[in-house]
Amino acid sequence: MTTSVAAATAPSGKPGRSGKPRAANLLKMLPLSPAIGLMLVFLAGPIIYCIYAAFTNMALTGTGAANVTFVGLDNFRKAFGSSAFSNAIWLTLLFTLLSAIIGQNTLGLGLALLMRRANKLVRNFVGTAVIGAWVLPEVVAAYLLSAFFNDEGTLNVMLHAVGLPGQDWLYAAPIIAVSLANIWRGTAFSMLVYSAALSEIPKEIEESAEMDGAAGSKRLVWVTLPMISRAVLTNLMLITLQTLSVFGLIYAMTRGGPGTKSQTLPLYMYEQAFSFSQIGYGTAIALVMLAIGAVFSLIYLRGLNSEAA
Repeated sequence: MTTSVAAATAPSGKPGRSGKPRAANLLKMLPLSPAIGLMLVFLAGPIIYCIYAAFTNMALTGTGAANVTFVGLDNFRKAFGSSAFSNAIWLTLLFTLLSAIIGQNTLGLGLALLMRRANKLVRNFVGTAVIGAWVLPEVVAAYLLSAFFNDEGTLNVMLHAVGLPGQDWLYAAPIIAVSLANIWRGTAFSMLVYSAALSEIPKEIEESAEMDGAAGSKRLVWVTLPMISRAVLTNLMLITLQTLSVFGLIYAMTRGGPGTKSQTLPLYMYEQAFSFSQIGYGTAIALVMLAIGAVFSLIYLRGLNSEAA
């Protein structure tokens, strides 16, 4: 009798469901519901609306304002068939390459290396000057750099002082001028990223490399850069995405001119959407910008994943 009762009450050996009921899991998510709702309204909502607008003839005035209709891929066909759009893509990539990938990235690393080996006075001076340029409002920075690059600006005064000819850089080489302005304003971020990464390198490793004959550029290439490679890729991804969307600095300095010589995609999108009132077409350009940023992100993320593997 006892044996049969024990056998009946003994566990069967098969694990039962020990998880909490679904209602309890949903209850845990309840405190997050306001944040989720805000993300849906202010993040996902505008993105969905922009995707919808890019496939319509939406406009601020005219037929597109009174009667919004679906036009399919017409806005994208119009964009990729436009020489102005091709010019904007080329200038955007050139501006990103010069001011972010080459300029800010390289100068930021150089300043971080300088700050690591310099004395306190030099570190304080360089840090104050570089970060001061970073925290300036974009419009103020644009005004200062416009005064520096124009025909009677500081750059030409210095060139004339050493016997070299000057010119109106904002007219003769506007994309170079705005690229240098973006380097001046944005290098502080790269400097801070690399300073943090360099501080994590053990000094024993650098001392061992120096004893083995890897000094100067050899140590930088074969020891320092491999050890901060993840920081390099992370910095490149962040400054590339930020530079792709630069609008205020270029608009305040050149307004995309003269002509379209410095009209990057953000300025071209603004012109089409608000100056020419073509909201649908301008939104299609914005989606192309989003796709370009996504391609850069995937490239950098793949590099980060390969580093982790």
